[in-house]
Amino acid sequence: MKTGRAGRALGMTAALALVLPACTQAGARPQTASRGDASRKAPPKPYSRDPFPSTYHAYPGVPTLVTNVTVFDGEGNRIERGQVLFADGKIVSVGQSVSAPAGVTTIDGTGKFVTPGIVDIHSHLGDYPSPQVRALSDGNEATAPVTADVWAEHSVWPQDPGFSRALANGGVTTLQILPGSANLFGGRSVVLKNVYARTTQGMKFPGAPYGLKMACGENPKRVYGSKGREPSTRMGNIAVDRATWAKAAAYKRKWDKYDADGGDMPDRDIAMDTLRGVLSGEILVQNHCYRADEMANVLDMAKEFGYHVEAFHHAVEAYKIADLLKANNTCAAVWADWYGFKMESYDGIGENLAILEKSGACGMIHSDDENGIQRLNQEVAKVLSSARHAGIEISNAAAWKWLSLNPAKSLHIADRTGSLVAGKMADVVLWNGNPFSVYTRPEKVWIDGALLYDADNLRLRPVSDFELGQPGSGDVK
Repeated sequence: MKTGRAGRALGMTAALALVLPACTQAGARPQTASRGDASRKAPPKPYSRDPFPSTYHAYPGVPTLVTNVTVFDGEGNRIERGQVLFADGKIVSVGQSVSAPAGVTTIDGTGKFVTPGIVDIHSHLGDYPSPQVRALSDGNEATAPVTADVWAEHSVWPQDPGFSRALANGGVTTLQILPGSANLFGGRSVVLKNVYARTTQGMKFPGAPYGLKMACGENPKRVYGSKGREPSTRMGNIAVDRATWAKAAAYKRKWDKYDADGGDMPDRDIAMDTLRGVLSGEILVQNHCYRADEMANVLDMAKEFGYHVEAFHHAVEAYKIADLLKANNTCAAVWADWYGFKMESYDGIGENLAILEKSGACGMIHSDDENGIQRLNQEVAKVLSSARHAGIEISNAAAWKWLSLNPAKSLHIADRTGSLVAGKMADVVLWNGNPFSVYTRPEKVWIDGALLYDADNLRLRPVSDFELGQPGSGDVK
C-alpha cells in the first residue's frame, strides 16, 4: 500500500496545449435540432468527464535489442534463445531472429528471462504510503457507506518509496490504485505508470478508464454496524447498494435527457457523476468480495441496474463459481494462499487461480500489499506448485498472463500494454534467472522503452524524494 519513484529527479515539464478549432465558415447557417427553429440553442457544455487529465510523458529511451533470452511474451508463448527489439517507446519485434538496425544498444541476456512488465490491478501505494503513520493514511474515507465522490488519485503521494520498491524488486510497471474497502462505494480508482513524477497526474496512464471500488461482506457491515447505522448486516449491504443504484439511474436519466434535449441543466452530484459513468460503461466496477454467494448476489444486482462487474478482488471462493464468472465475463483477482484470516476468507485453496484458468474464466494475481507487490512473480510460482500437486498442469508461459495480460484486459489497457507484441508499450523486464524462482529478481526494467532500473548501475536505482539524503533508507547515489 505505498508509492515510490524511478530514476534521479529528472526534470519533467509537461506542456499542455489546448487546441480550439475554429471551423466556422462564413455565411454557414447554425445547426440546431430543428432547422425551422432558429431560436433553439444547443445546451451549454456539460461537466468535464476528465477534470484531472494525465500529463504523463515517457522518459527518453534508446533503441534496444535483448538477445539470447528465454521470453515469456505474456500471450502464453515461450521463446527459447529469443530476442526482443524495442524503439521509440514501443515493441518492434519478438522472436528467435530479429532484424535490428545498426547502432542499436544490444544486451546479451544468456541464461536470463524477458517478460512484459507486471500489472498489479489492486494496490494502495501512495494512499497508504511508507512510512505508515496516521498523517499519511489516506485510503479509506470511512465516514459514510457511500463515498463514490472521492477519487483515489487525490490521496496518492508520488514520493511514496513503495513505488520504487515495486519497480526494482517486483518488475511492476503499471498499477491500479484503489480506495480501501471500508465502504460499499469506496470511490474512484486510478491507473498509474510506475514512474517518478512530481504529481499524480504525471503518473496517470493516458486514456486508462477510471474504476469504481465497491465492497461486499464484513468490512462495510463492521465499520458502520459499529456506529449503530445501516449497513450492519449483509442484507443491509445489498439494500444500501440497491437504493444507491436506483438513485444513480434516476440521475443518469436526467442528464441523458439534458444532453439530448437541453433545457434546465440538472444539479451536479459528484458521487452520482461516478455512478452515472458506471451505468454508461465508462467506469469499471472493481469489487472487493470474498464469498461465492455474495459474488453471485452482486452479479444479479448488476443485471438489475444494467452495469457490469469487471473484476472481483480477493475472491477467495472464486473457484466455486468459475462457470458463473465465465458466463458473466467477470474476472477474479486473487492471492496465491492469503486466506483464513477472517471468516469470509476461510474457505480458500491454493489452486483457486489454476481452477479459474482450467475453467476458462479470467483470473489474475494481485497484491493489496506494499510487500506482496514486490513478489507477485513468486506468488504465481506458489499457485503453479499447488496446481501441479493437485494434477492441474499449466505452463509457466501461460501463467504469466496472470501477471500482465489479464490484469491489463480488466483495466481495458491490453491494447497498449500487458504483452510483448509489436506496437504495444515497451514495458519490459529482464530477470536475472527464471522469474518463478525465489532466487530471481529484476535486473533491468524499461517503461515505454526507457531504462528506469538497472541493478548494475547505481545511478539507475530509483530513489524517492522522501528518501534523498537519508542513508540506509534507499539513497545509494
